[in-house]
Amino acid sequence: MGDFWVFGYGSLMWRPGFAHIETRRARLMGFRRSLCIRSWVHRGTEQRPGLVLGLDRGGSCVGLAFRVPGDLRDEVLAYLRDRELVTSVYLERLLAIQLDQGEKVEAVCYIADRKHRQYAGNLDAAHAAEIVTGAVGQSGRNEDYLLSTVEHLQALGIRDHWLEEVARLVGK
Repeated sequence: MGDFWVFGYGSLMWRPGFAHIETRRARLMGFRRSLCIRSWVHRGTEQRPGLVLGLDRGGSCVGLAFRVPGDLRDEVLAYLRDRELVTSVYLERLLAIQLDQGEKVEAVCYIADRKHRQYAGNLDAAHAAEIVTGAVGQSGRNEDYLLSTVEHLQALGIRDHWLEEVARLVGK
């Protein structure tokens, strides 16, 4: 099997955790970056859930694509599955993405499972900010996760107006 691509839209972009030989800016059509996953471990609890990112249907998402050597396929997929599929709230899919120079490739993507009980749905910015504010899990405060995510996206030159609005509301 040859090289393959992995699409990152959140922490995978700045902390992929796997070997890769190329990184390119990319766009996934039909899905958007969204705080649509209830976090019951890392950024909240079942009694007071926080929110973390997922790829939800609709719109498009700019992120980073990582090209992985084919001989590392099993190792990298095992790592990604351990990282992303812990509670099965994400579905692993092979989807078409467009790289920064217009080239289209297929990439491994992790999208939100809308049938999973941790799926929070399509929240408006004010409701998302309300959920994030005050939620704390094993990895720390949900506000810190949100603000760090926005900072990382901005450092990469990626604008996400909805997420930036949620961060603005949380910062009030």
